[in-house]
Amino acid sequence: MGMLPDEVAPIRLMATVWADTSGLHDDLASREGLDAWLSEAGVGSEPSSAAELALARRLRDAVRRLAAQVTGDERQTAHSPTRELAAALGDLNDLVAHLPVPQLAFVDGALRETSSADSSAVVTALARLARESIALLGGPDAAKLRACYAPGCVLYFMKTHPRREWCSVTCGNRARAARHYEKVRSTR
Repeated sequence: MGMLPDEVAPIRLMATVWADTSGLHDDLASREGLDAWLSEAGVGSEPSSAAELALARRLRDAVRRLAAQVTGDERQTAHSPTRELAAALGDLNDLVAHLPVPQLAFVDGALRETSSADSSAVVTALARLARESIALLGGPDAAKLRACYAPGCVLYFMKTHPRREWCSVTCGNRARAARHYEKVRSTR
C-alpha cells in the first residue's frame, strides 16, 4: 500500500490494513511483513518473533478500534477484530508499560543514565507506537483525526487542511467519480 509518509506513526500503523478493488489487505499478515513495516517506518530493524507479530496486530487493532471511537466511525469494514472498547484500551495501556524507564546507575566510578529496557527492540518500538497513539487519541490532535469515507476505504487521516476530506488524492478522485456516477444514474 504505502506508508502515508505525511501521517503520524499511529495512522501509518492503522494503515497496515487497507483495501483496494481486490479486497481487504493486511501488511502485518506475517513476521516478514511486520519487519518490513518497522524498517520502513524507521522504528526497528531487528527480526520479530511470532509473539511480537501478535502484539503488533493487537496494538494495530486496538488503535483502529479507538480511532473509530474518536471519529464516530461506523464503517463496518473499518472495525478491527478488537470490537470491545475496554479490550482496546487494555491492550494499548498494557503495551505502553513496556517502555524503558530511565534509571540512574553507578558505572565505572561515575553516575550514568541507563534504562530498564528488558524488552526486545521490537517490543520497545511497539511500546513507543502505543505511547504516540495515546498522545494522538487522548490529546488535542484527536479533534483532527478523521475516517476516510471514500467508497471502499478503511483508512484514517489527520485533517491538516480545512478542505481535506479524504486520506489521499486517489480516494478523493474515487469519491468524486462515485458522486458523478450516482448523479448521472439518477437523472436517467
